[in-house]
Amino acid sequence: MTQIDETFYLNSIAQAIFDKKGFNILALDVRGISSLTDYIIIAEGNVEKHVSAIAEGIMENLESQGQRALYVEGLGDGDWIVLDYLHIMVHLFTPEMREKYHLEQLWKEGQIVDVNIDVGQKKA
Repeated sequence: MTQIDETFYLNSIAQAIFDKKGFNILALDVRGISSLTDYIIIAEGNVEKHVSAIAEGIMENLESQGQRALYVEGLGDGDWIVLDYLHIMVHLFTPEMREKYHLEQLWKEGQIVDVNIDVGQKKA
């Protein structure tokens, strides 16, 4: 995956989160910090069903672009869901779980990545 592809998919994931009314979206560049992935996206949904719907929205969006998650964990519970796209790893939480684990602290040296979200975009 090239830098252009990664930026495109980061923006696509962030847009899918926003479109499903996810919030507190944080994208981090963890290249050189993490051996697991290049980018981490962390976001929240209100309750477990909302978090699951966000995850499904991301997977549908990326599958329509030819990208499949290599690993999905937590979809049944919905309080913490991980979507692994190899170079991009998505962590979706309920607010309580995000606060409990402070996952972003693991990569506090990571650089925040500005993602482009079209807040006026209407889904058909």
